[in-house]
Formats: sequence, structure tokens, C-alpha cells
Amino acid sequence: MPKVRLHVSERIVEKEVKDEANLVVMAALGQFPELKYGCGIGRCTKCKSKIIEGGEHLNPPNWKEKKLLGDELEEGYRLTCQLTITSNVELTQDEQLANRELSGEEAKM
Repeated sequence: MPKVRLHVSERIVEKEVKDEANLVVMAALGQFPELKYGCGIGRCTKCKSKIIEGGEHLNPPNWKEKKLLGDELEEGYRLTCQLTITSNVELTQDEQLANRELSGEEAKM
């Protein structure tokens, strides 16, 4: 089962998820309450997250992400409502953390 590591509010939440899980659906069901989200359909961008590690295993950005995120896709941002998790992934919704490089001292999955 894939592991998701979420950096939020100066802490790290790590959970195993089912293969092909959608984190926003899990959050809506109360299984990932730390995740910020809004509409769940790729319209509001409240679930925007910066992928720290594991982005190469995610499904490619769709037209909604391309339209709403534009150049931010190149910076590693994605909409979690549009992702299918099939492998380990590390992400953040903390803007301060997203704007700086993670130190090599932080634990890896």
C-alpha cells in the first residue's frame, strides 16, 4: 500500500492509503482530515499542494490542472482532488514549506 506523507502546520502526517486512492475523497470521509480541500472537482484550487517527492509516479496533469495552475505545474504544484495515488508520495499544503527547499536531514519515506 502506498504511503502519503503530508507536511501541514509544522508537522508531518503519514498514512498508508489504498492503491489508486484519492486524498480529497479520503478527507471528505474523515480519513485524512488534515488535508485542505473545497469543491473536490478541480474548480476551487483549495487542495493545491506542492509535491515534494514521488511526483513522477502520479497521473499526468489533466486539463483542469493545466488551466488552473498554469506555470505552477512546473514548480511541482498539483490539485490533490485530481490525483490517483499508486506509489509513495510526499506533499505539502504549507506555503512557507513549499517556498523553501527541504533539507537533506528530513526523514525520507
